[in-house]
Amino acid sequence: MADRFDCDHCKESLYGRKYIQSDDSPYCIPCYDSLFSNTCDECKELIGHDARELFYEDRHYHEHCFRCFRCDRSLADEPFTSQDDALLCNDCYCNEFSSKCVACDKIVMPGTRKLEYAGSTWHEGCFICHSCAQPIGSKSFIPDKDEHYCVPCYEDKFAPRCTRCKKVSKTLTKGGVTYRDEPWHKECFVCTNCKMQLAGQHFTSRDDSPYCLKCFGSLYAKKCEACSKPITGFGGGKYISFEDRQWHQPCFTCSQCSVSLVGAGFFPDGDRILCRDCHSSL
Repeated sequence: MADRFDCDHCKESLYGRKYIQSDDSPYCIPCYDSLFSNTCDECKELIGHDARELFYEDRHYHEHCFRCFRCDRSLADEPFTSQDDALLCNDCYCNEFSSKCVACDKIVMPGTRKLEYAGSTWHEGCFICHSCAQPIGSKSFIPDKDEHYCVPCYEDKFAPRCTRCKKVSKTLTKGGVTYRDEPWHKECFVCTNCKMQLAGQHFTSRDDSPYCLKCFGSLYAKKCEACSKPITGFGGGKYISFEDRQWHQPCFTCSQCSVSLVGAGFFPDGDRILCRDCHSSL
């Protein structure tokens, strides 16, 4: 009598039938599928031994059930994303959840390099300087309203320039000089005549040009009739003016007795000025 060759589960004979060996035990096809096959997460039916099975995060699918939740496209050979347990193809995921580049209005695909600023998103290659049109990337930039500039272009376009040398410098905002609402480098703000630096010094101007007090006095100030030195009026110095002549207040004295004539009556005598007594004795 021949040996029996039965399904290990249902005990029916396997002679002349297809079977599957598992752990050294034979099973008929229906028993093998019911005992060992996974259930499709989509249609809830068994995934037979002869079906192509796909799995993702401990979930199993028939090949034809592994599809995009939105457009029903097969995901068997396509990149996909899971969102709240729903499978989405890349196109549907991007249209629903990904940001759009504010420059080109195209989707910023997941995994691509991007920049985000003030609630907006750009492709890395779309975030460019408004002036030179070069990608800014990870470099520093300066926003101006809805425009963005790389630092060199912003300084060239907007940063203050020295009135004298026309160059841009950070020292114009820290340690520079402002004269007539115009910026100057400290080393550029000099006397028009002698070129001495005027930063921190008393100075005056003529025809919008700055001068140190010494140069201004020697070039433009009237001379004291008595000592021939410039009369500038700077530093609180007072002076006396009579006709077309001027005197420092200490120099305004009687030409004969040298008494001060400030606040007193006096009498001109040719090029001289005399006090009342000296004039009376003439």
